[in-house]
Amino acid sequence: MLAGLNHITLAVTDVDRSLEFYTTSLGFRPILKWDAGAYLTLGDLWFCLSRDDAKPSQDYSHISFDIASEHFESFCETLLASDVRTWKENSSEGNSLYILDPDDHKLEIHVGSLETRLNELKSKPYTGLEWF
Repeated sequence: MLAGLNHITLAVTDVDRSLEFYTTSLGFRPILKWDAGAYLTLGDLWFCLSRDDAKPSQDYSHISFDIASEHFESFCETLLASDVRTWKENSSEGNSLYILDPDDHKLEIHVGSLETRLNELKSKPYTGLEWF
């Protein structure tokens, strides 16, 4: 039986460039690097960069990272001042900044949780919403 998320691997065209972005811009902790990849952590998350022909999703698929509300504004200002590109404006519960990594993988910096999202949906339900 599955127990949870084990790790995330992203294909990247330039390991050094991506390692710099994820550590310097986003605050990941580097663990190790080799010619074709790197391991990083963010809290309990194990994150792998793997050199390959990156082909990021063209749909809404993305990875969202948690941030405390008191850090959101200054963190986002710093990201945007470093010319990080955005891909979407926030239209849902909680503050969010939608950014692209160097290979155009879609990322989100989000204030909130499943609980805060569910509470929002009680007053503003999605079309066809069904609770389980």
